[in-house]
Amino acid sequence: MDNRSTMAGHRLRVPVALVAGAAIAFGPAAGIAPADPPVASSTVGFDRSLHLEGARNARDLGGYRTVDGRTVRTGLVFRTDQLDHLTPADLAELTRRNVRDVDDLRTVYERALAPDRVPAGAQANWYDVIGGAPLPDLVSSLAGGGDMYRAFITAPGANAAFASVVRDVVENGQAEDGGAVVFHCTAGKDRTGWTAAVLLTILGVDRATVTEDYLLSNEYRGAAPGDLLNGVEASWLDAAFDQAIAEYGSFDNYVRTGLGITDAEVATLKARLLA
Repeated sequence: MDNRSTMAGHRLRVPVALVAGAAIAFGPAAGIAPADPPVASSTVGFDRSLHLEGARNARDLGGYRTVDGRTVRTGLVFRTDQLDHLTPADLAELTRRNVRDVDDLRTVYERALAPDRVPAGAQANWYDVIGGAPLPDLVSSLAGGGDMYRAFITAPGANAAFASVVRDVVENGQAEDGGAVVFHCTAGKDRTGWTAAVLLTILGVDRATVTEDYLLSNEYRGAAPGDLLNGVEASWLDAAFDQAIAEYGSFDNYVRTGLGITDAEVATLKARLLA
């Protein structure tokens, strides 16, 4: 396994953090059965589900239209929930889809509880989004809601983690035999949701569509209205966008200054993912 992030700051601290990490959502809460994955979003008329038995919130990030009329290519970037329950058939499907990088956004606690199963031929990368935060902030963030999403902008190491996913997509596009990138957290809805929002926004997808993709986690995870553990709310995503603008002045500045993504990398990303 290639751990491209530093291990500094990832040491075990106290059991309460482990409990909080487990509460991010290891599958739907007791008594809530996951719904069947929706066939398509109202924006894009194709089945974006990867139909993985062991990862119900696994879907293609492509197919969305940008504000300038282009389309995000399918089959190149996938967003999922944790991969510890993948079946042999699931792993074979990811190999068939030419997955070359699996980017894990979870904390050390979550990874210890549920290690990934990685498809053959793929490289596993660990980019911990919030594990470097001070313990009180970490526990607060893991509780979810707007505090977690604001921490996606402010937590030590968060910018580097999100930037690393973007760069994996860029580097796969530059490679002669470039393949697909999978990124995930535990439930595939929060850290994964912000990563997807960042990528789609960089590509020029409008905010309403970005939010629609984000809210699809409610359907894939079978979350009832008001289910804060299994579902997501648009206001949470708004909190991350608002924090990014408050910290950096604009979303573009967040990408270039906060994440450190260069104009050349943005151009390569667009050339790779837009048709």
